[in-house]
Amino acid sequence: MHYPKDIFKFCLRCGSGNFINNTFRSFECADCGFQYYVNSSAAVAAIIVNENNELLLAVRAFEPQKGMLDLPGGFVDPGESAEETIIREIKEELNLDIEEVTYFTSFPNEYLFSGLTVFTLDLAFICKVTDFSKIKCADDVSDYLFVTKENIDYSKIGGESIKRILKIFFNSNNLI
Repeated sequence: MHYPKDIFKFCLRCGSGNFINNTFRSFECADCGFQYYVNSSAAVAAIIVNENNELLLAVRAFEPQKGMLDLPGGFVDPGESAEETIIREIKEELNLDIEEVTYFTSFPNEYLFSGLTVFTLDLAFICKVTDFSKIKCADDVSDYLFVTKENIDYSKIGGESIKRILKIFFNSNNLI
């Protein structure tokens, strides 16, 4: 088991192991009354298409799913909007400047990290980039490639939510 209820054995406030409720999504300490809720973390994913109608995919540099293909993006920092995050992440990971951001869709996701199941809500945005001349991998991206609807290999896509996003995108009329 890798869910928080199976991993967290002690109260984060007082250290007691006396939980009244230890469920899939919440904990309540019988000793100090502390309540903790397991919520999804917000994450963003960029759908970027070049002038040849090819979609940009990133190769993950680290676990989870090291070496797998992914949409570039990352976690929303506290105090940051999803739109601010997508602009920051794409600059950090690929040195690209986003000119327009349009919300596309979202899906829940979960993956194993450091022995714990992490829950996310992956928010996908269609992002306009016109200048790819300074593209450079950094941060948690080791490489990138461009794919089309005809040559995408879904078995190499790391996250189930990203696979779902890509399938919806390629079956929509959002290509330039």
